[in-house]
Amino acid sequence: METAAETSTPRIAGAHYPVAVVGGGQAGLSVSHCLGRRGIEHVVIEARRVGHEWRERRWDSFCLVTPNWQCDLPGFPYRGPDPDGFMVREEIVRYLEDYAASFGPPLAEGVRVTRLRRAPSGTFELATTAGDLTADQVVVATGPYHAAAVPRLAERLPAGITQIHSSRYRRPARLPEGEVLVIGTGQSGCQIAEDLHLAGRRVHLAVGSAPRVARFYRGRDCVAWLHDMGHYARSIDEFGDADAVRLRANHYVTGRDGGRDIDLRAFARDGMRLYGRLTGVTGTALEFAADLKDNLDRADAVAEGIKDAIDAYIAARGVGAPAEPRYVPVWEPGEPVRALDLAAAGITSVVWATGFTRDHRWIEIPAFDGRGYPMHWRGVTNCPGLYFLGLPWQHTWGSGRFEAVGRDAEFLAGHIEASRRLADVCGALTGAPAELSPALPVG
Repeated sequence: METAAETSTPRIAGAHYPVAVVGGGQAGLSVSHCLGRRGIEHVVIEARRVGHEWRERRWDSFCLVTPNWQCDLPGFPYRGPDPDGFMVREEIVRYLEDYAASFGPPLAEGVRVTRLRRAPSGTFELATTAGDLTADQVVVATGPYHAAAVPRLAERLPAGITQIHSSRYRRPARLPEGEVLVIGTGQSGCQIAEDLHLAGRRVHLAVGSAPRVARFYRGRDCVAWLHDMGHYARSIDEFGDADAVRLRANHYVTGRDGGRDIDLRAFARDGMRLYGRLTGVTGTALEFAADLKDNLDRADAVAEGIKDAIDAYIAARGVGAPAEPRYVPVWEPGEPVRALDLAAAGITSVVWATGFTRDHRWIEIPAFDGRGYPMHWRGVTNCPGLYFLGLPWQHTWGSGRFEAVGRDAEFLAGHIEASRRLADVCGALTGAPAELSPALPVG
């Protein structure tokens, strides 16, 4: 293990750095490690403190859905006693804190960047809560999950209903007594519904179109099979519609208690009430689409399709693996329930598991498309010297996760280093500083 460097809080007000990294999570720390290894001076500016997102925006029973062996930050692979297990919230925070301690990044915690713009000279100007600074290059490593996305329908729910976003959910006991409606079946919605269900709460779940995946199949974690099959290394460039791929919901599954499937049909069999997508609110009455069966069938079809791919991989390579019977649905919905009265059902709480939106309003640089998504190729934008890191599908399926964010960071650090060398050469030839420019295409 690398030993931590002697560090002090870097200066912000009035300072100039070759590189400023905005965000001190796994992405920002990863690129800091890669820049430091190349001897490139930089600063990492973190609005709160290392591990904040995992510490403050995850529920008490939260754990990773990918096995620990996929935690492979630069210079700091998982070395714990349970590589096939799933770190819980406190262990994830500790992993990040230990990572920062292992190499001592130039980290300024508790400092928020409030504005980023580019001066006519090409230098980047950053306004922060600790004063202004400038940088030759900037890496935005704030991730994609900035603001809770709650639909306007929430405004029409009765005033007496407790409403929280999934990022504020902590444990069942913190919700008022009564039944709970969870809206959304991505990873957070399904796991929160399970958390409430296991605590003995009556749960109502509005089911969306998110796919699912089996936890284990033919003797191994499906993640391990997919890793061996190269799925996590597939580039976004291999897909015909990259934008659609980036917007796909993640497959729901859980690492809780050693890992298991999340089967919404089994929840329904055991008493959870399932509905289609929420479409309207009138007083205390909720309206749902008649798509519950279709959503369940599609989620199962995705899970079975992944098993088909695993079977084909095993057969093609002659891998020794035990046979396993396929999934048989344990519950089927009857006539669609199109309406639900909150008061009659005794529902006192609603959890909105409806995801997040990006908020890049502090970036005053034309580097975004019409939907506000950064225009980039592997994190390199068409604004010379501006980079993004930690985005889902930034380059591969593993981008933005512990599994591959380090590879993306290594790529950007290499690009930053090459840009600096090019600027130095141009400066030597012209006798004046050269504007940093991308050495790779942007698309």
